[in-house]
Amino acid sequence: MIKKATQIITKETNPYRNLALEEYLLLHVEEEECILYLWQNRHTVVIGRNQNCWKECRVSELEEDGGFLARRLSGGGAVYHDLGNLNFTFLVRKENYDVDRQLQVILEAVRKLGIRAEKTGRNDLTVEGRKFSGNAFYQTGNCCYHHGTLLLSVDTAQMSRFLNVSKEKLQSKGVSSVKSRVANLSEFCPGLTVEQMAEKLFEAFGEIYGCQAERIAESRLDAEEIAKAAARFESFEWKYGRKIPFQFSFGKRFVWGDLQFQFVVDEGVVRAAEIYSDAMDEQWIAALKKSLPGCRYTREALSEAVNRAGERAFADDVKALIRENV
Repeated sequence: MIKKATQIITKETNPYRNLALEEYLLLHVEEEECILYLWQNRHTVVIGRNQNCWKECRVSELEEDGGFLARRLSGGGAVYHDLGNLNFTFLVRKENYDVDRQLQVILEAVRKLGIRAEKTGRNDLTVEGRKFSGNAFYQTGNCCYHHGTLLLSVDTAQMSRFLNVSKEKLQSKGVSSVKSRVANLSEFCPGLTVEQMAEKLFEAFGEIYGCQAERIAESRLDAEEIAKAAARFESFEWKYGRKIPFQFSFGKRFVWGDLQFQFVVDEGVVRAAEIYSDAMDEQWIAALKKSLPGCRYTREALSEAVNRAGERAFADDVKALIRENV
């Protein structure tokens, strides 16, 4: 049961520091507490934990333009952030984690602005069928977070310029471009500011959780620990991951997300493997990636590696993909 609602909004716009603060709050959220963290990144593409940055984003063009590439802890797809976007994160212990309740805070805040929104698909919030918020999720131990974007007045031309959204993914949504798929809330509430949106979010947060939300004191934050985490998020290894000289590659887009395999095989044994995916279950993807090296490059052995990663409803799809390509 939530007995304590706390809130924090940062003026920082560096994505690595913001992701570091998010991780710090996750690891230090108290029992029976829910934290609502609001933050903004300037000129940034944020990719999911298991995504191939070179496939999802025009990395060189972004960085030449002074932008940032960032990789978050959660799964899901790539998103573009500028100062017309407001990000939110709910941080809570597992026993009090309630996505529907958390989303209700967002929907209620938007309603307070005179906008009628709804949840659609696996993780989107929409107005009149157009997406203004995508959501992703992460858990470590007993601590969970749910975070997402709120498009207020994002530059959709820049979004289209830097994101590589597959035609297959767009077609599955019944749209022809990134810009036509999304909507800024300022289209429905002219003149909407970040400050107004934040105020409505904090109001709705207190109402939905039935308690007055308190600001997190600066004394509760460990600046040194946050700085170390920021350095990790900014590191080459974390942002770009490894590019392997693969010999075998195959993939497919499923209802639950895109999945791409790359293998280095020697003497019939998988010596290295990489998996790229925008699936929301990032922990299962990581477990599968870990189980592949050392396997024989056969349908049976690779399917058994899928089983070792853990039972999931979509595991049969993955094994079917292996049977089609190995």
